[in-house]
Amino acid sequence: MALGRTWSVALVGLNGYMVEVEADIGQSLPAFVILGLPDAALNEARERIRSAAKNSGIPLSRRKITANLIPASLPKRGSGFDLAVAMAALRAANDIRPTGRTVFIAELGLDGRLRPVRGVLPAVMAAVQAGYPDVVVAQANLAEASLVPGANVSGYRTLARLVLDFGADPQELALDFEPDDADDDPGASGEAAPCPDMADVSGQGEARRALEVAAAGAHHLLLTGPPGAGKTMLAERLPGILPDLEDHESMEVTAIHSLCGLPSSQVQLLRRPPFENPHHTATAAAIIGGGSGLPRPGAASRAHRGVLFLDEAPEYERRVLDALRQPLESGELVIHRSAGTAAYPARFQLVLAANPCPCGKASGKGLDCTCTPIMRRRYLARMSGPLLDRVDIQLQVERVSLADFGQGGAEEDTASVARRVRDARQRQVQRLGPLGLETNSQVSGRVLRGELRLAPGVTRILDHSLERGILTARGYDRVLRLAWTLADLGLRDAPDANDVGQALALRQATAAAA
Repeated sequence: MALGRTWSVALVGLNGYMVEVEADIGQSLPAFVILGLPDAALNEARERIRSAAKNSGIPLSRRKITANLIPASLPKRGSGFDLAVAMAALRAANDIRPTGRTVFIAELGLDGRLRPVRGVLPAVMAAVQAGYPDVVVAQANLAEASLVPGANVSGYRTLARLVLDFGADPQELALDFEPDDADDDPGASGEAAPCPDMADVSGQGEARRALEVAAAGAHHLLLTGPPGAGKTMLAERLPGILPDLEDHESMEVTAIHSLCGLPSSQVQLLRRPPFENPHHTATAAAIIGGGSGLPRPGAASRAHRGVLFLDEAPEYERRVLDALRQPLESGELVIHRSAGTAAYPARFQLVLAANPCPCGKASGKGLDCTCTPIMRRRYLARMSGPLLDRVDIQLQVERVSLADFGQGGAEEDTASVARRVRDARQRQVQRLGPLGLETNSQVSGRVLRGELRLAPGVTRILDHSLERGILTARGYDRVLRLAWTLADLGLRDAPDANDVGQALALRQATAAAA
């Protein structure tokens, strides 16, 4: 009885688990059985593998082939196991030499071509961490898989070329078949599109300042104002003033985009913060993640280390908005479904934009507004109090005046604002690094009232607001975080009473305008 072994990786969320693939050739009638909780795509691999092997000039045995994927209790999904199963079956028939600890991740075409699969980056990361650095992937996945430090990745276009390197007899192999190079093109360069410039925003000095503060401390932001005031323009320019991602952050973001099958992850590490702008008709599964079978990441996870912008926020379903409350606090989404549980990182900056009422004219004196008070209340109430309590900056954006609109190029550009944001972030890293933190938005209340405690005279206005019930305990801490960010932008070692007052005003601007 012949037995062959190879290795592959099963992904559950972003976590990868090593899978040992066994293949046994029995003495009974021809058959091909795959064991180990395969899904429909993996079960269909039997026909793909037989055809690919035959068209590569190295057909499988005509006897019964049994493939077992260990651990058998772990569900296996997708077509990425095709190559590992094929190599195990060929080894069982002694058509190739032992593959050792090499990991195989690729889909097979009927003509013997190796096709790319989603999630190669987190799969290779898991293999390297488990002590399996030698990985074989499709040529189209080679650039992406090579991003993992310590990985020894080989890319192949056809099964025939691969088995030749593993000792197959070259006499019968279909080595003359070479796919067109266009079939290996991942479809994107991986370079981020240029961000819009802050100089394009006319006027709105207070809103521009709020955007800078939000970027410097990674704070969440709500912009409320009439249509055409520039809320969307401001939100779209937030990623441009954020610092580049660090190496570990870049790997996290690129791994998520690889799992989602986005082509931007297939050439190089994503160094710029991502920007997600889902439509207001998006479902909870589209925003949070989910779907049939094992949950997949949604827009909140794709915006990890970047910006999640919800334009026309009151038009979203309330349950969709409230589902964001948990990741806003924890920075992680744990999604439970009948097929399993998946955890995805979701540490994003939330930017909400809303009109003051359904008709959008209830700003300034509001003389043209046709909405009744109850209509306005119901409209804004779709953004629940617990959600807004987690939003640090809440700003009323007014219409642009004619004087501001005609300035023409007098506004500060993105590069200038980004330099101040970068300097403020560096001050935060120096102060918070010993605590294992990176930005002011991550500082806990215990640290704010402990290591970073301010003098009673500095926080007097906050204490008064908490005593009167204007602020919640969570709101109190968030104002303190804002105050520290204002001090960092002002190159001060600690906030003063003026910083605390400005932070409180930034948080209460919308409520005061209402």
